[in-house]
Amino acid sequence: MPLVPYALTRPFLFGLDPERAHDLTLHALARLQNTPAQCLWRQARVEDPVTLAGLRFANRIGLAAGLDKNGLCIDGLGAMGFGHLEVGTVTPLPQPGNPPPRMFRIPARQALINRMGFNNEGLQAFVANVRRSQSFRAGGGVLGLNIGKNAATPIERAADDYLRGLSGVYPHADYVAVNISSPNTKNLRALQGDAALDGLLAALQLRRQALALEHGRPVPLFVKIAPDLDGMQVGAIAATLQKNGIDGVIATNTTLAREAVLGQPHAEEAGGLSGRPVFEASNRVIALLRAALGPGYPIIGVGGVMSGADARAKLAAGADLVQIYTGLIYRGPALVPEAAAAIAAR
Repeated sequence: MPLVPYALTRPFLFGLDPERAHDLTLHALARLQNTPAQCLWRQARVEDPVTLAGLRFANRIGLAAGLDKNGLCIDGLGAMGFGHLEVGTVTPLPQPGNPPPRMFRIPARQALINRMGFNNEGLQAFVANVRRSQSFRAGGGVLGLNIGKNAATPIERAADDYLRGLSGVYPHADYVAVNISSPNTKNLRALQGDAALDGLLAALQLRRQALALEHGRPVPLFVKIAPDLDGMQVGAIAATLQKNGIDGVIATNTTLAREAVLGQPHAEEAGGLSGRPVFEASNRVIALLRAALGPGYPIIGVGGVMSGADARAKLAAGADLVQIYTGLIYRGPALVPEAAAAIAAR
């Protein structure tokens, strides 16, 4: 357990605007990481190693992209006991994202709605922050870097942004995640369509091959997809991933569905819904992917993990690794070793 129980700090944070609380927490982690004050939240990492896509993960619990968009807190977050962290989404150029307010809590459903819109400081600042991280990777943590497109880039030129992002983060990543599933960048999810996805992944694979020769090492590519897909769409995506030699898939991003939060304050806000309401939808997509991809193909399960039992359910659905984000906000850092230990004891 962390030395400062989250139960003492959550009421203060939940009394603030959600984005304000998010920023305040990240700034504190960034300032205090790799200092003696990091003992305030440091937790022993559960050791339950697994090798996927050529990478050794110390345990099966990771942080989902979106919490640390600029890679400011890699060591601070890593001290919570994660086996891997995924930071970003980063776009080639800085952008402010959508206008606030753009993040909303639904506590009665352990949920969040966000329409952040890939707000970030851009590729140059992101890489500089990643390079400054020290202890997480030195201690065996796996770092995933998540890339996306700028909002101002026309969808027909999206591949240009992804190729620029891949080239920029490649030397500093253990794996690269390609985000084509955020609902908060106009038309982005159109890239999940058959022809668009095939063209994008073919271009990324070609660039990845050149970068592997340049840097002397292969860096796995993962693709993050949405929960709002039917069986035929998931099957087509699975076939396209395998055709283009993509190393793994992350399932899933946030959902546009609102049935689980109807009648709740903020339920009608535009954006992606995360947390408990996306748990079953995510598991459904994971199961469809496993059936389509067969055994052995790496799947990272994301969506609605609020307990150790939830983490185990992701593996039962077909995932190999599990990521959390909204659960960390509602449960705090103690969720990390709880989930890792539950999986290790399965």
